Order: sequence, then structure tokens, then C-alpha cells
Amino acid sequence: MATQKGGYTPSLEKFLDSLKSRPVQASVELLISLLKRRQIKGSEACATATAHILLQVVARDKWTNVDQLLGRIQLVGRKLVTAQPHELATGNIVRRVLGLIRDEASEERNDATTDSPRPASPSPSPSASASVPAPSHASSPPKPARPPTLASIGSFARTQSMFNLLSDPNLFPPTGSNASTPGQVSGASTPILNPQATNVSALRSEVIDGIQEIMDEIKMVDEQVQTYADIFIHPGDYILVYQPSRTVQKFLTRAALKRKFTVFLAIDPSSATSSEALYASLLKSMASNGSSVITVLNAGLMAYMSRVDKVILGARAITAQGGVIVDSGGAAIARAARERRRTVIVLGGVYKLSPESKLLSESRVEWGDPSKYVSFADGSLVSHVRVKNAVSEFLPADQVDTYITNLGAHAQENLHTIIADHYKEEDINFDLYGKAQRISGGEIE
Repeated sequence: MATQKGGYTPSLEKFLDSLKSRPVQASVELLISLLKRRQIKGSEACATATAHILLQVVARDKWTNVDQLLGRIQLVGRKLVTAQPHELATGNIVRRVLGLIRDEASEERNDATTDSPRPASPSPSPSASASVPAPSHASSPPKPARPPTLASIGSFARTQSMFNLLSDPNLFPPTGSNASTPGQVSGASTPILNPQATNVSALRSEVIDGIQEIMDEIKMVDEQVQTYADIFIHPGDYILVYQPSRTVQKFLTRAALKRKFTVFLAIDPSSATSSEALYASLLKSMASNGSSVITVLNAGLMAYMSRVDKVILGARAITAQGGVIVDSGGAAIARAARERRRTVIVLGGVYKLSPESKLLSESRVEWGDPSKYVSFADGSLVSHVRVKNAVSEFLPADQVDTYITNLGAHAQENLHTIIADHYKEEDINFDLYGKAQRISGGEIE
């Protein structure tokens, strides 16, 4: 790893700036260390860093077929997830990139099998092009055909090594038996040797474009989510928010442009002194548009719950069953709202929606430094008690009414449709966590 200069403060921006000048493997190791030390934290930052490092793997690593690329992405993904298993967005991005690679490879396979067999000469003959009906997308510029991957070659739907693939006499007959049709994609054709580099280059370019689209999606989440603010916030509403994320703040700011309402800003007592600086932009925008913000401590929020119409929480992650990972204290607010039959709304981008189906609520709780609640200067008191400080906690699905993502508002029953649209079944079942799932987290005694 390159030696860091004096005064270097690790952050997401510094990490992204270093990618071009650093070898891929060194960048992977650097990101792992930053995740472990929580110098890159938060769903958006972890998702962005993961997408950038996987982009570097695709663009700069040496690979010759889809299986090698998938294996490399899986290996890097395991390391990143193990480094910080509490950030589910990291695993989500890894799975989406795996699905993207499979989609691009499958599309190329379909293009190759739909077109007619190519002759040895560069220009296709009129008779050959007329013998097969044109595909529906024939008007678009043709993509360079890719050689078949190890996982999808005709009837040989089995995983093989490259040595076995090349030595299979049934798959690649002697050159004299079918030498006139080198480009035909079938179990009895000869391999396409000359266009190999071109096909890999085309696949590389398409996967890079797809990852960049994922990165653009992450950047646009806040702007897309806030477009639904006018639908869910009405004039005269009393809205309760707890330590609002940037997404929640923009959601409230957008609604305040057209209507007046009151916000109860619930904060943790330990962060009361810094709340004014943290939410200065929200307070200013709400006041300038005629809406009110009332700061309350979460310890006494039940006194205000009878006046509340809606509770809006920002999600760190959303599980496949609808459970939500929220900041510590958010679950208690949701339970109080449920007792009063108030609406609970959760905001989060689709990249926070995890396809994981085996997550236990206990394993999702992250423990942090308890010194902000109990000073170690107390000495004898601290040495005889166990002090635990939860950074995040699990909110069950039955305490959430609506999920708002960049794709719109959803009920819990509709989340599986979004998962099916964004993840492949084989990638959902792929275990990215391994032993990391059994890590209990930084419990301090």
C-alpha cells in the first residue's frame, strides 16, 4: 500500500481520488481497511465506494471470459462485506453488479444465436442474412458477438475449467470438420479465436456503462424520493422525524415549498448540543417557507405523539421481509407511533433494499462507543457494569406502513417485486457473508 502523506484524513472523497493512481488490488485493500475502521460509513458512502472499486476491477483486471469476471467480483465482494457486515448496501451493490454481468453476457449470447452463422470473410453474404428473420432490435447497431461462456454453451449447461472446455472433442471438433463456419454459436462449432479480445472489450465496456448507471442511480436517490413529498405531507400536518438523514431533510424541504406544516424534530439527548449545526439547513429552509420546527428529546416524545399525524424515518437498510435497519432510538419511536395508530413512513433508495432472507434482527444491531453516555473517568462504576451503546437497531415490518424509494411508494407485500427486478436468483442465494454473519459486534464491557 502506498505511504500516506502527512495530514491525510481518510474519507470517501480521498479514496475515490486515489483510485486512478493506485493498483486495483491495493485499492481493494485500502477500501477494506477504511470500512473496518469506519472511516467510510453510511449506506450511500459504502454503496458508492463499492460501485467504484468494482468498476476498477472490471475495467483494469485481466480476464478472458464471463466466469473469470464473476469469480473476481465475488471474491472482492466477500472481502468488502466481511470487512463491514453491518453495511448491507455493500452486498447489495455486489449482487447488482453480478446480475448486470449475467444480463450483459446473456444478451450477447442471444444476439449471437439469433443472427445467422457468419462466414469466414468479414462481410456477410446476402443469402446468409436472408435465411434468418431479423431480430426485433435489428435496426440498432449490431454488437460484436462474444464467445460462449463456460456456463452457457448450447446444451452443455455445466461449469467446466478452461482446460476441459478446450479439450472437449464434442464441443470443438477438428478444424477440418467445420472450419468454414468459425462464428457459428453451437455445440459443434469451432472456437472464435481472433475476435476474442474484441468480444471481451465489448463486454467490459457494457458492464462499465451498467455500473456507472448504478452510480448515477445512487446519486439521484434524494432528488427522486423528494418528488413524492407533496403526496404524503398535507397542509397543517404534524410530522415527527428522528435524527433525519439527508434524504429525510430534502423530503421535508420539498414539501415546505408548497405547504405549511409543523415538524417535531426528535433528537438524542447526547447530541442535543450539536443538533443546531447538524440541521441548520433544514431549520433555515423550513422557517423561510413558513413551516415550524420544534425540537424535542426522544426521552419525552410520548407527550407529543398524540399530536403527531405521521412519523418519517430514514432507513439504513431495508430487508426482503420489510424489516428496516434504523438509527438507534428509531424503533422505539415507531413502536410509540403504532400504539397511537399513527402512520410510519420509511424513506430509502432501492440500493438499500437487501435481498437477504436469513437475517436475524440481533445480528443487524451495531454497537458503538458508550463513552458519550458514561465517562470512563467514573472509574469504579464503569469497571463493574457492562455498558452497551447501540448505533443501529432493527424495526420489524409490522411497524411500517409505507416504504418510499426512488421508484415510488410501496407496501411491504410489493418489496419482493422490486427485488426480483434488481437481483438474479443465483446472486440472492450466493453467500457473501460467510462467517461474517456470526460476528456479534463491538460490545464493550
